[in-house]
Amino acid sequence: LFLAVCAVGIGGTFQYGYNVSIINAPTQHIHKFLNETWNSRYQKELNPDLLTFLWSVIASIFSLGGLCGALIGGSMAIRLGRKGALLMNNVIAILASILMGISFPTGLFELLIAGRFLIGINSGIGFCVQPLYIGEFAPKHLRGGLAMGTSIFLTGGILMGQIIGLRQEMLFFFPVLELLGGEKHLALLLSSSCVPAFAQLLFLPWFPESPRYLLIDRGDELSCAKALKRFHGSSDYRREMEDIQRECFALDGEKPKKPWQLFTDRGVRWQLITVIVMTMGQQLSGINAIYFYATYVFEQAGILAEKIPYVTLGTGVCECLTALSCGLLIDHLGRRCLIIGGYVLMTLWCTVLTFSLTYQELYCWVPYMSMACVFAFILSFGLGPGGITNTLTAELFVQSSRPAAHMIAGTVSWISFFTIGMLFPFIVNGLQQYCFVVFLLECFFVAAFIFLIIPETKNKSFLEIKKEFHRLNFGRSA
Repeated sequence: LFLAVCAVGIGGTFQYGYNVSIINAPTQHIHKFLNETWNSRYQKELNPDLLTFLWSVIASIFSLGGLCGALIGGSMAIRLGRKGALLMNNVIAILASILMGISFPTGLFELLIAGRFLIGINSGIGFCVQPLYIGEFAPKHLRGGLAMGTSIFLTGGILMGQIIGLRQEMLFFFPVLELLGGEKHLALLLSSSCVPAFAQLLFLPWFPESPRYLLIDRGDELSCAKALKRFHGSSDYRREMEDIQRECFALDGEKPKKPWQLFTDRGVRWQLITVIVMTMGQQLSGINAIYFYATYVFEQAGILAEKIPYVTLGTGVCECLTALSCGLLIDHLGRRCLIIGGYVLMTLWCTVLTFSLTYQELYCWVPYMSMACVFAFILSFGLGPGGITNTLTAELFVQSSRPAAHMIAGTVSWISFFTIGMLFPFIVNGLQQYCFVVFLLECFFVAAFIFLIIPETKNKSFLEIKKEFHRLNFGRSA
């Protein structure tokens, strides 16, 4: 099971995290490439405003690709299977790597834009299908811990991108980083996304398709039994087989639903509302703003400019370690405890950070309190909302509704991701040190919603979780 999660994650959410952060490392080199290309093509200097626009397109087209990937990820998982969709997704990653790699020697920045769009599609599909696949082959007593592989590989990808971004500062200790980060090898750096793709193409075929997909969607009981034996062992697979058969019987041949059908299905009303609220809460909680504008936050906190890259790297290490810790705790403490506790603590740290930024000039130690609050916020996010949101999305729906639910969750996630990136500069300019009040209120309301609505799902089958929501969806008389 552990190896299966690794084979899925390396070409799944690792790509998402890696490509979110890797574009920050070669910013100056890409600006130079754009200027030189424009000058050689039109024999005139590139207008600074147009340069900013082109750079914004290169950086943000990734989010548009992610949105498109989320919209088609569920359909791919239904038609090709969970494993088949992930394998096909690597073709997109390899094509994207080729386009980004040849954009520099050919002098065509349009290929770089196209490659960023395609790698965004790859990330959107992986972010949709990976938790779907893991949630379906994991036994219910380990489902939470294994599903945390989604967040562990995502944060690992972000951390890898941040390490490469420190190539100049860490050159003395790790000379190999200059091979990736130097201007001469910029094409190699941006085409490095093909490495995880090839790794998944090499390892994932050794693992079987999702057992639930094989029995419920394909009606292939023999292949389902073989897959369960591979994942759970010959002695323990029967219990899981019986659980899948019960779900198959309850669905009574119901076909996979389309996303728009979920919005009109009263039987999943509160599950869908829950997923939308949690997904928006995860993205709008302030965590992406801290990563997008970490330099600004630490400058406001009074941290010296030359120390900021190391502090930023520390935030990546912090989130990666907390994702690992959450994976160990989730099946012991439960989902509700961790996610509600995470949001409550994030509310607290936003409050303290607001005060510390306001009064940072009064005492010399206050800027370091601001920095500590940022780290504490990331710890709280990683122990709760960071990983459990995706886990719950896979648990709240039965087989016929799950792919469509992941498509909706992915769409909401990417739209929220893009929105916070666009709005945060205006929030900062308008509210200054009070910018985190917005995130404070959002974290509080999401915590209250989860406390009032979401039941505990630990050690429960998908049918048992569905029954928990039945009373909410149809009233107490039901």
